Amino acid sequence: MSLDLRLSLPVASAWLVAVLVIGVPTWAPAVSISLWFLTGVLIAGALLRERRLLASVALGCALAALCSTSVALHASERQPAVLGELAAAHTTVTATATTTSAVRDGADFFSATITLLDVDGEKLQLNSPALIFTERGGFGGVDDELSEESGSLDLAITDDEPWGIGVTFTVTGTLASTEPGDGRAVLLFATAAPEWQADPDWQFDWANQLRRTFATATAQLPGGGELLGGLAIGDTSAVSDDLDAAMKTSSLSHLTAVSGANCAIVVGLIMALGGRAGVSRSVRIGLSILVLFAFVVVVTPDPSVLRAALMATFVLVALGNGRPIRGMAVLSLATIALLVFDPWLSRNFAFVLSVFATAGLLLFAEPLAQFLGHWMPRWLSLVIAVPLAAQLACQPVLLLLQPSLPTYGVIANVLAAPAAPIATVVGLAACVALSVFPVLGLGLMWVAWLPSAWVAAVAVFFAEAPWARIPWWEGWIGVLTLSVLTVLLLTALVASGLWRTAALRSLAIASALAFAVVAGSAVSAALTWPKEWQFAQCDVGQGDAVVMRSGDEIALVDTGADPELLEACLDRLSISRIDLLVLTHFDHDHVGGTGAVIGRADAVLAGPAGSPSDTRLLEGLTAGGAHVVPVSAGDRGQLGELQWRILWPPAQLSGIDPGNDASVVVEFLPRSDCQQHCLSSVFLGDLGESAQARLTAGHTVRQVDVVKVSHHGSGDQYPALYAELQATLGLIGVGADNGYGHPTDSALAMLEDAGTAIARSDRDGLVLVSPTNRAGTVSVWSEKDVGARH
Repeated sequence: MSLDLRLSLPVASAWLVAVLVIGVPTWAPAVSISLWFLTGVLIAGALLRERRLLASVALGCALAALCSTSVALHASERQPAVLGELAAAHTTVTATATTTSAVRDGADFFSATITLLDVDGEKLQLNSPALIFTERGGFGGVDDELSEESGSLDLAITDDEPWGIGVTFTVTGTLASTEPGDGRAVLLFATAAPEWQADPDWQFDWANQLRRTFATATAQLPGGGELLGGLAIGDTSAVSDDLDAAMKTSSLSHLTAVSGANCAIVVGLIMALGGRAGVSRSVRIGLSILVLFAFVVVVTPDPSVLRAALMATFVLVALGNGRPIRGMAVLSLATIALLVFDPWLSRNFAFVLSVFATAGLLLFAEPLAQFLGHWMPRWLSLVIAVPLAAQLACQPVLLLLQPSLPTYGVIANVLAAPAAPIATVVGLAACVALSVFPVLGLGLMWVAWLPSAWVAAVAVFFAEAPWARIPWWEGWIGVLTLSVLTVLLLTALVASGLWRTAALRSLAIASALAFAVVAGSAVSAALTWPKEWQFAQCDVGQGDAVVMRSGDEIALVDTGADPELLEACLDRLSISRIDLLVLTHFDHDHVGGTGAVIGRADAVLAGPAGSPSDTRLLEGLTAGGAHVVPVSAGDRGQLGELQWRILWPPAQLSGIDPGNDASVVVEFLPRSDCQQHCLSSVFLGDLGESAQARLTAGHTVRQVDVVKVSHHGSGDQYPALYAELQATLGLIGVGADNGYGHPTDSALAMLEDAGTAIARSDRDGLVLVSPTNRAGTVSVWSEKDVGARH
C-alpha cells in the first residue's frame, strides 16, 4: 500500500465536526445547511481559480455536511424528547427491543435497540440504542437457571442457551437519559426479568449457535484456554477478571479485539486457497467478500470489526479493478463511511482506538523499522516497529481510560504477537469445524490452545513484573503532554540533519521535565500522606467502598464491584483485617468486591437478602469465619471509640422490597471518652427519595461531620435530610464516565445548599479524611490533588 494523505485531512475535519454536533444535536440542521452552502461556494472558487487547496477544503466541508445531515436525520428518531420526559418522571415503561450484543450468563447489563415503547397503553415507535440493566436476580426466559458464580439468572431461550444477537424481547422498567453525544440513547433499569419474544433471524441464529458451540468446547481447556475465544472470534466472555486485567496492564488486550489483522487473515486464506485451486481472481474476490460478511456476523459487528471489514472490502474492490491500493486513503474512506452511517461512533473509544492504531501502523511502522534496522535484522526491526507504532498512536487516547503508561508493552507484544495469528487461524478453523466435523474441531482447538496459553502467560508475567505501569497525569493535560513527546520522538526518528538534532534535544528536555514532575508527584503523595486519617474512600469505579478506623479497629462499608480494585485499596492502606463489614444492600456495585475480604472479616452487618445469590454471599462470608448479623433499625454496637446505630431499614419492610430503599443506614458517633478519630458520620447506601423522607420523619437525624451521599449522587434525593445532617463533607463513590450521569447537577446543588463540601472518587481518586483541631472542619487528602484541604 502506498501513502496518500489527500483524503485524511478532510476526513479528520469531518470527524471533528461530528464530535461537536452530536453533543448538540439541535444544531445539526443549521450546521448542515451552512456547511452545504459553504461547500458550494468553495467548489465554485476551486473551479474558477483551479486551486487544489480550495478543492481539499471543499471536500472537508462536504464530508462534514454529510455527517451533520446524518445527525439531523437520525437524532429525533434515536433520542426523541419524550424519552427525557419519561426519564425525568421515573415513568414505568414496557420496551420491545432486540439484542445487539451477545449476552453473557449472569450479565448485569447488555446492549439492545429499543424499537417500541409502551407507556400506559400508548405505543411509541423508536430506533434507540440502549443499555439494559437487569434486575438483581437476573434474566427471564423460557428456561431460567441459577448461575452458581454470579448468583443471577442465566438468560436463556431454550436448552439453557444464553441469548445471542438478534433476540427480540420485552422488558419493564424505568428510563434514564444519557448525554446527547453518548453512544447509547437511553438507559433502561429493569424492574422485572426480560422476557423472550422471538428467535433471531437466520443470519444471526447460525452465528449465535457457532459461538455457543465454540464457547462450550473451549471451556474444557486448561490455563490460557479462556483466551482462545477472544483471539479467534473476539469472544472474551470466558476471560477471567484477573486475566483481563493482566492483558490490559501488559498492553495485549488488542489481541482479543477483532480488527484488521483478523480480516486480513480471513481474506488472505480465501485468496491463497482459491489461487491454488485455479479459481479466477473475480470469483475469489466475490467469495472473499461473502466470507468476510459471514465473519463479521460471527464475531459481532463492533465498531473496530466494521472498520476492518470495510477496509478489507475496499481493498478487494480496488484489486478487482486493478487500481493501486493506498492504505491511508482506504482507512479514510472506511472511516468517513462509518461516521456518515453512525456519527455517534465519533466518540466511541473502540472506534477511535481502531482507527488510530491502523493509522499508526500505516504511517509509522515502516519509518520505525528503517530506523531500528540500523542496529538489528530487518525481521526483528519489523517485529518491534509494528506494536511500537500502534502503541505510539493509541497511547494518548488510552490515557483517558487509564492514566498510566505500560512499561513492558512493546516487549510483551514482541513476545506474544507471533503466537496470536496462529491462535487466530487455527482457532477460527476449530470454531467452524466444531459444528461440521467435531472430532477435527476438537483437535484444532487443542492445537490453538498452545499459542493461546503462551499469550496468556506473557500477559500474566509482565503484569506481575515490578513497575508494570508508570503513573501519568490524568485528563487532557496528560494527553497533550504525551502527544507532544510522541511527535518529538517520531520527528527524531524520521527526520535528518538539523531537524533531528533539534527534535532529540527537545525530546530529552521535555521527557526529563515530564518524568521529573510525575516522580515529584509520587514523592509528594508519599510525604503528605496523612497519618491520622479516619475515613478512606476507595476509588473502586462506579461503586461504594469506604474504610473507617477508630483506634485499632477497622470498618468497611460496602465493597464496590471489583475485588481487585478493593484489594489494591486495602493493600495501599495496609489493612489486612476487617473488624466490621457493613453490606448496605446487595447490588453488584456494593457487594461485587466482597471476594477480596472473605476470610478477613470478623463481623458482618447485612440488610435483607432479596435472592438466593444474596444468601450464598452471606454463607460464603460465614464459611470464611465471619459472624453475619442481619440488622434493622435500632440495632447498636461499638467500633473502637465510636458507637454505631442502625437507622434503617425498619424491622418490618412495609411496602419496601429488598434493594436500594432497604439499604442499611448506619450512623457512627464518638463516645464521650473518644480521644482520636472522633469524627461522626452516616452512610446512606442507595436510599431513594421516598425512603429518605420516611427515615427523616421517623428518626431524630443528628448533625454529622461526614455523610456518604446516597446512590452515588443520583437525582433521587430528599434535600431536607441533607439539610438536617449539615455534614461538613459528602463522600460520593462514582466512576468516571459512568453513563448514569452520576453525580447529578441537582444532587450537587442540594449538597451545596446544605453547606456540604464534596469529595468524589472519579475526580479525586483515593480520598483520606482526617479530624482537625477545629470543630466543624475536616482535613481532606486526595491522590489526584495531592495535599490537604479543609
